[in-house]
Amino acid sequence: MTTATPTQELPLPEKRRWQTSFKNLTLRALVQDRILKKIYPGIMHLLIFWGMTIQILGTIVNILQYPLFTPFIINWPREGYYLGFELIMDIGGIMIVIGVLMAVLRRSVRRPSYLVNRWDDWFSLGLLLLISLLGFASEAIRLQSVDPDWQAWSPMGNLLAGWLSAAGFSGDTAVAIHPYLFWSHAATGMLFLVSLPFTKLRHMILGPLNIILRPQRSSGALEAIADIENAEKLGAGGIDEFQSQALLMFDACVQCGRCEDVCPATISGMPYSPRALLEDLHLTLKTTLTAPGNGKAPALLGETIDKETPWLCTTCGACLEACPLMIDPVSAAVELRRYLTLTTGEVPNSVGEALTQMERRGNPWGLPKENHAPWVKELNVRVLQPGEETDVLLFIGCAYGYDNRGQQSGADLVRLLQSAGVDFAVLGAAEGCCGETARRLGHEYLFQVMVKDNIETFESVRFKRIVSACAHCFNTLKNEYPQFGGDYRVQHHSELLAELLEAGKLQPHPTKDTRTFSYHDSCYVGRINQLYAEPRKALDHISGLRQVEFERRNEDGFCCGGGGGHMWMEIDPNTRINHRRLAEAMDIEADVIVTACPYCTIMLDDAIRSKGLGDEMEVKDISEVLAAHSEL
Repeated sequence: MTTATPTQELPLPEKRRWQTSFKNLTLRALVQDRILKKIYPGIMHLLIFWGMTIQILGTIVNILQYPLFTPFIINWPREGYYLGFELIMDIGGIMIVIGVLMAVLRRSVRRPSYLVNRWDDWFSLGLLLLISLLGFASEAIRLQSVDPDWQAWSPMGNLLAGWLSAAGFSGDTAVAIHPYLFWSHAATGMLFLVSLPFTKLRHMILGPLNIILRPQRSSGALEAIADIENAEKLGAGGIDEFQSQALLMFDACVQCGRCEDVCPATISGMPYSPRALLEDLHLTLKTTLTAPGNGKAPALLGETIDKETPWLCTTCGACLEACPLMIDPVSAAVELRRYLTLTTGEVPNSVGEALTQMERRGNPWGLPKENHAPWVKELNVRVLQPGEETDVLLFIGCAYGYDNRGQQSGADLVRLLQSAGVDFAVLGAAEGCCGETARRLGHEYLFQVMVKDNIETFESVRFKRIVSACAHCFNTLKNEYPQFGGDYRVQHHSELLAELLEAGKLQPHPTKDTRTFSYHDSCYVGRINQLYAEPRKALDHISGLRQVEFERRNEDGFCCGGGGGHMWMEIDPNTRINHRRLAEAMDIEADVIVTACPYCTIMLDDAIRSKGLGDEMEVKDISEVLAAHSEL
């Protein structure tokens, strides 16, 4: 087992950090993989982006033909290279025109509900179109007045020149008009440059900067408050209390609405939108910068942003996965929560109750320690004592320890591990809550206390790996404990089960069950930790099991509604995310929803019961499904 001294967040080695930044820049800004997930706007943006890139690079080459800004000139391109240069420049301009027209059609006719039209949207599109048209017109006039042999290599300019000739434009008229068109084109290009800071065009610079400078941490990890005992600020209650990289992020957002389009809270009808949150933060930033006097930041929470807003995010990460510029609304929402929790104490009653239970009882269920996982004793599970060693340290967690429904899943998992002959043990009474709920609810101090206690316990025993069946414990132990020196090999139980099945240590018998099973991707297992294949491989080992996939699956999986502390919050019955996910299960005619997270099990089971569908559908943890088809 690797041990480490608890420290604050450990940065990636500089070389690895820049390698990751360059990879993200290539994929997001150049290849534009996330933009292309939506075909129409993806092609539209790709045409505009690469058309503009070609035109900007070509303009630089043209400028360097003259000693205007440098003491030297370049003598390239010439001869055959010049013909290719002309053709590529024309293609670039055509790409811009087509892309802009597609954008106009999308904003005026196809307009999706999440797309917001503002003045600078139309200004930017109009400016790009005008630059291209003036460039083509100038080229057409030049070709008509000169009539060179290579004019066919400028197809659009040549086509317009032919139209002008057919319309009666003479060479003398072309010579007279050309300077006006040329300087109009140049002036429009300068307008493009000076408007960059004041319009959405600034994302051409700020977007790549955000991708490069964003914190290099897992999407499943929140930023730690360093030296929290002496920290001057806890969270962010004003725009000036956000870190500089966060301010860059707010300014880089182009309000494309992709985050809103995938947000489960928005889709379910909650008064929340990650796009709107970022817009409010950006407008507050802009107001602060342009305010007279000392630029004092206006009030943020309670005025610009409703105090309820930060609590509506489930931290599912769908917005992070969808954003082409890798902007992170989740971190912004959590920073606001931290301010409300640690600075003002203004939290919803249900949140306050959950945090109080964690402080007093050490778990959000508020149950005494002796009630934790009674099945450990019943199944004769080995409890690891200080100094003892095991291969697998099974971290039970609160859900499998205190929740009645979760205890059933936990017991089935243990039976599977015992049947497979796995060398495993638990911590028993020494195991504490991982603290995930406290951190997502903004109580960073309580979280760090729990982390410190657990790391001390981990260091008192020896093990090769930690396995957790709870998606939230798994993510916290794997991605957030290293911030404090707790750097261990952590696996999700679906990984271990798939490993045992592949090795033949578990051999489920063929099923006679005629029901249809559908695996639900838990956010903190799938999208955030990229475990898609392992749970499905485990189910595939059950011969004859009828399976059907959700329409929203893998990285596009839909939240159960329990993340981000929502397990403990009072949610309007008309906007419950778990009801929306249940409706999707009914659409694909699933009889059994299979989960790999106790929160998902609880939330979806609650939705089924509240809809009176208990006789028609049920939810089972993946370990329960395997146990039901195994000789234990």
